[in-house]
Amino acid sequence: MSKQEAQCIWPLGAQLGEGPLWMAQQNRLYFVDLKGCALHALDLADGQRHRWEMPDYICWLVPRRDGDGFMAGLRDGIVRLWLEPEVRIEYVARPFAEGSGLRMNDAKADSTGRIWAGSMHNTDYAQAAGRLFRLASDQSLSVADDNYHICNGPALSPDGATLYHTDSYEGRIYAYPLAADGTLGEPRLWRQFQGDEGAPDGMTVDSAGCLWVAQWGGGRVCRYAPDATLLETVTVAARNPASCTLGGPDLRTLYITTACEDNTAEQLQAYPLSGALFAARVDVAGVAAYRYG
Repeated sequence: MSKQEAQCIWPLGAQLGEGPLWMAQQNRLYFVDLKGCALHALDLADGQRHRWEMPDYICWLVPRRDGDGFMAGLRDGIVRLWLEPEVRIEYVARPFAEGSGLRMNDAKADSTGRIWAGSMHNTDYAQAAGRLFRLASDQSLSVADDNYHICNGPALSPDGATLYHTDSYEGRIYAYPLAADGTLGEPRLWRQFQGDEGAPDGMTVDSAGCLWVAQWGGGRVCRYAPDATLLETVTVAARNPASCTLGGPDLRTLYITTACEDNTAEQLQAYPLSGALFAARVDVAGVAAYRYG
């Protein structure tokens, strides 16, 4: 098993850094500060940094096939989002009853253009009120599965036949058979995390079909074979890595978002780079982000 340490490339102190998205055409990495209500971007060519204020939590960002803005998850639903010439938002779906305390959390598109998006209770993580939603290309929203506590890290196998999905509260990653028409088969427990491993959070799949998993509370991102065997560990100078993606011109840079939240004052003192964006070079390329539509 190989091991290396990620390097801090932007010490921005995000409250809850999530949703890294590599956009090759722009040579740019996007990511969100979910509870900081901000979208960030880093241009690799010149190191320029961008920030867009959002009206509420922003949980994830997915590119559109038509190139006309993005799809995004806000606290209370799924929207179309334009950043230029100014921020503009148009709701597509609001699946939560007012006052329910539920919110969106994490999402990815699959190769056919659907979005898989999870939800959770915003404060009471013990409630199994989270759902896994499926947004079709015609913008119709349906519930694909339920009884989750903290829905995290949808990831798709390179052949599109498996959807990985996480319940961080229970420390579990599930693998679902995924049919071409978007039907999910019965899930199997792919891996149970325990002890100082931390809780599985956001994740991404590489071109070899291996899964990179950010481990909240574990201070690391680990690469696992399709059979869940641990292959590689990337340590992070923050307790709470929240998500990761593979990007850069050759898709071999592992970008890792982290969080300041869920740390004591002593832990923040011990990990002053909490909330920073980290990066590490790896040997296997990732898979380009799929687009909605």
